[in-house]
Amino acid sequence: MKKYLIACLGNIGEEYALTRHNIGFLVADKLAKDHNATFTTQKLGDLAEIKVKGRTFILLKPSTYMNLSGKAVRYWMEKENIPLENLLVICDDLNIAFGTLRLKGKGSDGGHNGLKDIQAQLNTTNYARLRFGISSNFELGKQINYVLGEWTDEEKLALPERIEKCAEAVISYGLAGLAITMNTFNNK
Repeated sequence: MKKYLIACLGNIGEEYALTRHNIGFLVADKLAKDHNATFTTQKLGDLAEIKVKGRTFILLKPSTYMNLSGKAVRYWMEKENIPLENLLVICDDLNIAFGTLRLKGKGSDGGHNGLKDIQAQLNTTNYARLRFGISSNFELGKQINYVLGEWTDEEKLALPERIEKCAEAVISYGLAGLAITMNTFNNK
């Protein structure tokens, strides 16, 4: 049975629960709910496991805070014996319009501290990442307040459908592969 680690980035704690930076956690929660899975607190994160058509998806919500996500990702890849090509990281992206999805098989961290730490811990940029656009509607110097801020009312209305689309992309990644999933979901 093929196993995938789906590293859903965010920050632990109630004060971060509904912030833009926590889109990974929101997608993880949606996947777990859709597949009747429950998260359990384990070393370096909360984990849930879902099975779809002979594939196992291990959902990881790191408890290390965003900037140290790599430690949890590396630990669970090693513990579950998951190859690099079966890792998918979900994170927010300021450089993409709200709700737009962008899947890539490799690339730079784009200034994202969670990806920066994963890259440092894995010593490579060759891992798949699914970026969820949060746009960049903030004043110069206000980036931290923006990513750690809550969604606007308009975004909150659109969010469930966009999270659903992102969750579909995760399952597609495991079943159909990177290329087909990119063609189906990127910039949609």
